[in-house]
Amino acid sequence: YVVHLAQLAQRAGMGGVVCSPREIEPIRRACGPDFTLVTPGIRPAWAAKHDQIRIMTPGEALCLGADYIVIGRPITEAKVPEEAAKRLLLEITASTCEGMNSSSAASPEFM
Repeated sequence: YVVHLAQLAQRAGMGGVVCSPREIEPIRRACGPDFTLVTPGIRPAWAAKHDQIRIMTPGEALCLGADYIVIGRPITEAKVPEEAAKRLLLEITASTCEGMNSSSAASPEFM
């Protein structure tokens, strides 16, 4: 149903949608590489899940085809947000897409 809604949005002229990390792959397949996917529910491997259920690491989401990832509390609630952000960037740059099933998967690039 989520893919159907994304396709409706695309046909209505929307350039993208906000979607769960679990829906990146099917929406990307259905709507193509130029349809923007904004993905909340991203938790670094070292972060607490909090109330999030449908989560994924930043590297996984980027490899599956997310265009933008939303990461809030792991940084904003950290004792030292700058250090948490640096740790997050290190995790992303160390990520590889080996073993990912998406045909749109590409090694994440940052900066």
